[in-house]
Amino acid sequence: MHSPDLDDPSLTQWLAQFDGPDPAAGQRLFEALYDDLRRMARGHMRKEYPGHTLSATALTHEAWFRLAEQNRTQWRNRGHFLAVASTMMRRILVNHEQARRAEKRSAELTSISLSGLDEIALPADRDVLAVHESLLAFEAVDERAAKIVELRFFGGLEIEEIAEALGISPATVKRDWTLAKAWLHRDLSGRQPGG
Repeated sequence: MHSPDLDDPSLTQWLAQFDGPDPAAGQRLFEALYDDLRRMARGHMRKEYPGHTLSATALTHEAWFRLAEQNRTQWRNRGHFLAVASTMMRRILVNHEQARRAEKRSAELTSISLSGLDEIALPADRDVLAVHESLLAFEAVDERAAKIVELRFFGGLEIEEIAEALGISPATVKRDWTLAKAWLHRDLSGRQPGG
């Protein structure tokens, strides 16, 4: 399945009708964006530990169901929808990990290795909650750059897709990405593994 053009008028119309009177618009939208959502979910899952109980398909579908419940969101375009989808996927994974840890409170917690941490030069023993907490701290410093990290690192979006989603230039995305990598590396290097 091929992703529609960013300015595809039918896609914009389906987004406008996503939670409206035309239930078929949601199905057409899902079919049009499914490959993008799966690619993003695979990007998120690459950062998870081997043997994770969620699959990229399950994450895609869970995010889709939650997005379908967003009845007050005014979808601007494909980039906006994918940015919110990436945020939703991250929240699903963080909630999943928090629930998993809550079930094992009496057991000794072990670090969850994230593959792909080398991209931002982070220690390999950092887990999804440590990265999430560090990213939350970074949001207080630079909200836009934190969003870029989420979309690039967790969501797997390319520089141009992030620029389109956030309404900024690709050069600004690259500059903020470089700043964010340095900040997160410093912050996560100072955190204890697993907590």
